[in-house]
Formats: sequence, structure tokens, C-alpha cells
Amino acid sequence: MRLAAALFFFFLSLAHVAEAGTRIKDITDLKGVRVNQIVGYGLVVGLNGTGDTLRNSPFTQQSVQAMLDRMGINIRGSQNEPRTRNVAAVMVTAELPPFASKGSRFDVTVSSIGDAKSLAGGSLVLTPLAGADQKIYAAAQGQVTISGYLAKGAAESITSGIPTRGRIPNGAIVEQDAPGAFSEDMPLEFELRNPDFTTAVRIMDVINEFAKDRYGMPIARAKDQQSVMIRKPPRMLSSRLLAEIGELEVDPDQSARVVIDERTGTIVIGSEVRISTVAVAHGNITVRVTETPKVSQPAPFSRGGETVVVPDTEVDVHEAGGAVQITRGANLRELVAALNRMGLKPLGIIAILQAMKTAGALQAELVVQ
Repeated sequence: MRLAAALFFFFLSLAHVAEAGTRIKDITDLKGVRVNQIVGYGLVVGLNGTGDTLRNSPFTQQSVQAMLDRMGINIRGSQNEPRTRNVAAVMVTAELPPFASKGSRFDVTVSSIGDAKSLAGGSLVLTPLAGADQKIYAAAQGQVTISGYLAKGAAESITSGIPTRGRIPNGAIVEQDAPGAFSEDMPLEFELRNPDFTTAVRIMDVINEFAKDRYGMPIARAKDQQSVMIRKPPRMLSSRLLAEIGELEVDPDQSARVVIDERTGTIVIGSEVRISTVAVAHGNITVRVTETPKVSQPAPFSRGGETVVVPDTEVDVHEAGGAVQITRGANLRELVAALNRMGLKPLGIIAILQAMKTAGALQAELVVQ
């Protein structure tokens, strides 16, 4: 519980640091400037016996045969078909950066689609990467780097992380310019990553205050909760204007939200969450059932007696906690302190927050993952 309290107050300290301001370019995107997702199918070779089983992964065997055919090696119809486990079929995914030009490099992610055990030590063979329009924009190749590992023996194996997925830093080269281009005539419009009217108005005010001092005129207008439009001043380059605006700091508003992950016991409470006055009682009931079989034998020299097993059952019920406490969280710090005073574990806090929401005392959106 001390660790949970320490983590809560650690995040509180981060919240106070965040109040100093966030740069506009860190919470917005320029409309029309976007990444493009690309994907490809390829082979990772050079694995140390941890690749696909060709008998169970026919697509891997077909891919190996097709690759060797292109290199002038024909193994089709031979009596000894390849049974190597040094090859794995993979999907290669990446995000093509905006305005990427020919020759530029970017990272790719490699994921196994067969029954390979690990991609450690493997190299991706040249793989074309295409977009949703079926056009090839890049080609990937290189050494696969993974964060997990697999250690296997005769009777036991240990796996850490995900050894069947890895990355190739700067493993892709752009072969065709990315769609779209930046021009001085394109409209300038910032799109908020977390749409909110308050944040949009704050961004507009900060930009206009800067523009009045620099250009002598307001240039920003909040279009809606997601967009802030910018009017470029005369004889001003768009790139310089965006660079100057992007460095301006603003305090983004936060919605009152509580996010719960019941699988891991993770609880994230926003700083704007409020709790109405409510009485809370929480207790854990533990029921222990103990079976102690006993043997019953007949008296010596008795007739017709039988030896039987007589069950002996003991039931013990223990209830911990259960005290009723008045909880009222005027802010996040008081709410966390009240929950910690009750001595609750994460699962208990999750149950109480869900009950508070049902009772109408939790003045926030409850998101259960």
C-alpha cells in the first residue's frame, strides 16, 4: 500500500510540473500533415533453429521456393524437400513520415505470422512496402532487433518479452515520395489531439497575444473544439510561422475521467475528478473449508463391523474491514488520501469507484478497460 501511495503522489508531482505549460506542437497536429501506414510480407533468415516449421507453415515453404526461383535455384519436385527451421514468415509494418522523399530512412516493425519461436539473430530479406493504394513506397531490409528472449532446455523453457516481434532501426528506404506536399498556399489549421473547447480557446488566446506583439494583428480563430485556424500575415513564410507558434506554451484542460484496467489492477485518476459526500464500507470475507478424513474401525472381536472413512469438515469464516467511513474528495490529493486511509488494495479501490459511479457520487467519466 505504501508503494501505491507513493505512485499516486508521484503522478501528482508530475501533474504539478505539467501545469507549467505544454508546447502547442506537442498537443496539436497540422491539418493535412499526416503519416501513412504501409505494410509488406517478407522472410527473416539466419535464425538458429527457431524459425517456422515448414510442414506446419506451408506459406513459408512456398515463399522460400519462390525466393530461390527468382535467384535461379530450382528445388521444386526434388525428393529431399527443405526442412530448415532457419526461416520465418513475417509481416513488416511501418509509418511513412509525412513529406518523406526518396532516399530517406525510417524504422520498421517485424512480426512473425507462423510458428516461429524467436526472431533473434535473424535478418529481413528485401521486402517491398505498399500503402492502402497498393503502390510501393519503400523497401525494408536489415538485422532484426528484439527485446525479448527464449531459453529452452530438454524439459523447461523460459520466455521473456515477445521474441517473435522486433524492429529494424532505419531499416526502410523510401523509393517513392510520400503523398502530399507542403506549400505556402495551403491553409494553416491546427487540430487538437484531445478535442476540447477550453483548450482550443486557450490556444487561440495564446497565439493572438503573441501575434499582436509580433505582427500587430490577431491571426488565430477557434473553429470548434478540435480546430484552430491560422491566418498567415503578409510576407511571412508558413514554415517560420508554424515554428514560432509551435513553441508557444498553453495549459491544456483535462476532462474529469477515471480509467480502470481490471486485468492489471491499474487505476488512473484525472486531476479534475470530484467526489460528492458519500459513506463507504468495504470488507473482504474469507471462507476456509478444511477436510480431515478420519478412519473408524469396529471394536475388537465384533461381528459385522466394517472399517469406514468418516469425513470431518471444519468451516472458518473471517471478515476483514467493513468499517463505514465518510469519503469526500474535493480534489485528487484528498481523494487518494481518503482511499489510502481505508487500507485498500487496487482491486478494492476499483470496486469502490464503480460503486461510487453507480451511486452518482463520482463526478467523472468512468472508463473500464
